[in-house]
Amino acid sequence: MDANEFRSAAKQLVDYIADYLENIRDRPVLPSVQPGYIKQLIGDSAPEQGQPWSEIFNDIEKVIMPGITHWHSPHFHAYFPTANSYPSICADMLSSALAVIGFTWISSPACTELEMQMMDWLAKMLDLPQHFMFSSGGKGGGVIQGTASEATYVTLLAARNKLLAQHNNNKDILNKLVAYASSQSHSSVERAGLLGAIQIKQLPTDDKLSLRGDTLSNQIQKDRADGLIPFYVVATLGTTNTCAFDNLLEIGKVCEEEELWLHIDAAFAGSAFICPEFRHHLNGVEYASSFNLNPHKWMLINFDCSTLWIKNADYIVNAFNVNPVYLRHDKQGQIPDYRHWQIPLGRRFRSLKMWFVFRSFGVQGLQNHIRKQVELAKLFEELVASDDRFEIITKRELSLVCFRLKGSNEINEKLVKLINDNKNIHVTPTRVAGQFIIRFAVCARTTEAIDIDFAWREICRLISQTIAQ
Repeated sequence: MDANEFRSAAKQLVDYIADYLENIRDRPVLPSVQPGYIKQLIGDSAPEQGQPWSEIFNDIEKVIMPGITHWHSPHFHAYFPTANSYPSICADMLSSALAVIGFTWISSPACTELEMQMMDWLAKMLDLPQHFMFSSGGKGGGVIQGTASEATYVTLLAARNKLLAQHNNNKDILNKLVAYASSQSHSSVERAGLLGAIQIKQLPTDDKLSLRGDTLSNQIQKDRADGLIPFYVVATLGTTNTCAFDNLLEIGKVCEEEELWLHIDAAFAGSAFICPEFRHHLNGVEYASSFNLNPHKWMLINFDCSTLWIKNADYIVNAFNVNPVYLRHDKQGQIPDYRHWQIPLGRRFRSLKMWFVFRSFGVQGLQNHIRKQVELAKLFEELVASDDRFEIITKRELSLVCFRLKGSNEINEKLVKLINDNKNIHVTPTRVAGQFIIRFAVCARTTEAIDIDFAWREICRLISQTIAQ
């Protein structure tokens, strides 16, 4: 493919993408293929000779689309949203064309410096403490990770390295280290512990599924008495199960008193904190050593873009700093080399997505998007509350509604299976305190009130089948 062929192919693909997104409501949200379907369509090995673009393009609809779960369908109400917008897609196109690997400043200065500015822009939108910003002139700053899972793992390793340095790098203490999180925290927190060879204790929550300061404090005292060394705490703001919020102010004060690293995981809910009416959830962030949210969930920025702020970046740099001659440059120390802030060496030009989106929508446009989806969730909540056959299980937070049919877990499991088997809408369940719950999230950028009504009518239509089975 030469430049002229690329121009033609790219224009054709852009039209296809726009048509796909604008007409996505017409596609079944879930695919009907079986495992192994791709192999039956494309064969066992690559072609010996190159094929024309026309054949490749035609196979998108034949091979790829039958196996796509349409995350950006307004009938997708599972998990949490994954963000998408045309400015962000444009930024990904430019990033792919530039194809820089921004592991050091000199490897592409724009890649590093735009990321620094975008992290400060977003920090100001969130009203974060100055110590998290490069503009403060201190040791703090922000970096784009791939996912919140990476952010948790990176900060766990940084906190572990910090503690080891305080104990003269005595590796014998590693089996005594202990970290804490809520029983409602994401599975990636437990996974970070497995990867980091750290015991993570999942602590019980109150009746609002929130981790409280006294619970944390009591466990710390018990563990210290048992000869363990507490060092790291994850506070979750917006849990995956029910969008519950740990009590950040209480936890933060405990971490300050006990000199523990406090990491805040606000992967989904954090984007909402750019709206003043939701910013109170972040009260207590001043106690944190690190804070993470995923703009790729709710801020119209395509995956992947997980923003992590560090109060003192030295702890991460010291944990990951390996400095071979071939990666050194004469500006070292004057500006960050982001290879020291993450697990991989290579990194994409992801801040372009933030720059394009922030400039295209503005702060008000992003706030309006979040507020609209919260209002749509309120509409669904009202429909559920108006029907005596259902019960709302937890207080609605932001754009997630947790509900169930009154009755047994088995009936609710049947209802969820029928919903997803019919493929008109897609929902995911959870289980809290032994109770099977249906999660309904407002996800797609294009979701409207008609889609909420469509989803509700679909759920109600399937109730009779659920009870009859």
